[in-house]
Amino acid sequence: MFFHSSYLLLIPGMLLMFWAQSRVRGTYDRYSNVSSSLGMTGADVARSILNDLGFHDIAVEHIQGELTDHYDPSAKTVRLSSGVYGSDSLAAAAVAAHECGHVMQDKQGYTFMNLRASLVPAANIGSQFGPILVILGIFLNAMAGVSSLFINLGIILFAASILFHVVTLPVEFDASSRALRIVQTLGILDGEERRGAKAVLDAAAWTYVATAIYSVLQLVQLLMISRD
Repeated sequence: MFFHSSYLLLIPGMLLMFWAQSRVRGTYDRYSNVSSSLGMTGADVARSILNDLGFHDIAVEHIQGELTDHYDPSAKTVRLSSGVYGSDSLAAAAVAAHECGHVMQDKQGYTFMNLRASLVPAANIGSQFGPILVILGIFLNAMAGVSSLFINLGIILFAASILFHVVTLPVEFDASSRALRIVQTLGILDGEERRGAKAVLDAAAWTYVATAIYSVLQLVQLLMISRD
């Protein structure tokens, strides 16, 4: 089995990801048990925001799973998971408003959102095949030219996936900021409730930060392996 000391570099990243996932899970569970004063479900919140903004062409649909909520720009649809769509909790309101934040980005042609969308194909290929090509290049080190080609190509591909994770950060933070502003403007959540919603969105944001950091550590690891 192939092992390199650089694998130890990934441990801090793994710990950070575990902490971020635990935090978002705990925060989400906590505020999933706190109902909003208006009793609006996640679907109600999303529809209210979209209607107020005049986005009547955007659909709001229920989707199976947990924390599978997302906005699909191609289908012009906000999809909310079971724990959000029909729930009147603060967590549901926060998540629904966040996805509407992505709708606002799409409607306004938010630069980072468009850039992230353009990076999706390269990111998918890079995350899957980048490390494989580097390791394959190392095992082909007897063939100097071919080995170098595989290693360099693998690193370039993986770097594309890192760029995707980095660009995701401003997209997600901006969507959360938009969400908190709109729920305040529309009076969907009061002051204390907005703090709860912010806690949910802040915890979720850390998962994106942790993923980006872990990806950067993976790239450094690949560079260390290729150097040796």
